Amino acid sequence: MTGTGKHWVGAMTLVAGLGLPVAAAAEPAVVTDIAPVESLVARVMQGVGTPGRLVPRGASPHDARLKPSDAAALAKADLVVMVGGGLTPWLSEAQQSLAPEAHVIRLMEAETSIVLPTRDEVEFAHQDHGHEAHGHEEHGHDEHGHDEKGHDDHGHDDHGHDEHAHDEKGHDDHGHDDHAHDEKGHDGHGHDEAGHDGHDHGPNDPHGWLDPENARAWARLIADELIEQDPENAAVYRENLAQADAEIVAAQDKARAVLAPVKDVPFVVSHDAFQYFEKAFDVTAAGAIALSDARAPGPKRVAEIREVLEKRGVACVLTEPGLNPALAESVAEVTGARLVALDPMGLELPEGPGLYPAMIVEMATRLAGCLSDS
Repeated sequence: MTGTGKHWVGAMTLVAGLGLPVAAAAEPAVVTDIAPVESLVARVMQGVGTPGRLVPRGASPHDARLKPSDAAALAKADLVVMVGGGLTPWLSEAQQSLAPEAHVIRLMEAETSIVLPTRDEVEFAHQDHGHEAHGHEEHGHDEHGHDEKGHDDHGHDDHGHDEHAHDEKGHDDHGHDDHAHDEKGHDGHGHDEAGHDGHDHGPNDPHGWLDPENARAWARLIADELIEQDPENAAVYRENLAQADAEIVAAQDKARAVLAPVKDVPFVVSHDAFQYFEKAFDVTAAGAIALSDARAPGPKRVAEIREVLEKRGVACVLTEPGLNPALAESVAEVTGARLVALDPMGLELPEGPGLYPAMIVEMATRLAGCLSDS
């Protein structure tokens, strides 16, 4: 240690001995993948610190590339919070290379997560709206979905939380199901019938943040990990968590109220990214033009989805910011269905703690507006 360093340590010891305030330890350095996850982390950290985000707004999470500044932030991270589940296949490799000692929460791998199988079919089955389709039990605090850094292979933490399996959704005890996919015009290498390359998400749909119940459970996992890493601010994290949960529940209630009058009106999605939102709010998706990995559909699938529009009397076709609307427009022309843009990333909303609940309400309001005009 240099002489200067020794003097600094001695000065700090003297200050502590005099009972004067000593600089507190820095808050954990946290990085996230996408804006909705950043919002959840920012809400829990509010008043303590601010997380970073690695996927730029408007960029595809599937194939984003790290800027030098992002790589530097990742290398300094104490905690990495990512959706996982195939959404950002490049991020796990980058984390292992740049931040091998960081703790990692892969949200879709947590035992509390509701996990739905990837859908291959063109037309979705009619939903039975005669019962509550999404009646979740209250989540307990359980596994974090962490990597091996201090946690076991099943993501168990040391807080004694109970497991919460969602087997009533057709999943096994670990939140995954055994859904076997039929061949739907594409092979097992991520190619569709027209030969386009896609992003292989694996057997499960990775868009789980669009179910607010997942967001509530994930906020708890994030808070638990922050409390473990930064116990000095535990009270702040707990209070923020309580407020975050109340805000998400309020957004759920508002979205349900807005969508209830139109839940039986069918719509089609351009990209099958909304399955979690559909089931959370019991609305009627009739089919998808493109699969959840956003690969371009072939002529056979396009012809089949046009038949779905005619047969089911589809009122609206959902598009997304950043997707070319030309194909959706050509499909919608068959029946005169309207187009409505739903944004699962909150691109038009202010970044930060309030983005997630605002995004859920905005999506519900836009969809209800289109469906109510039918």
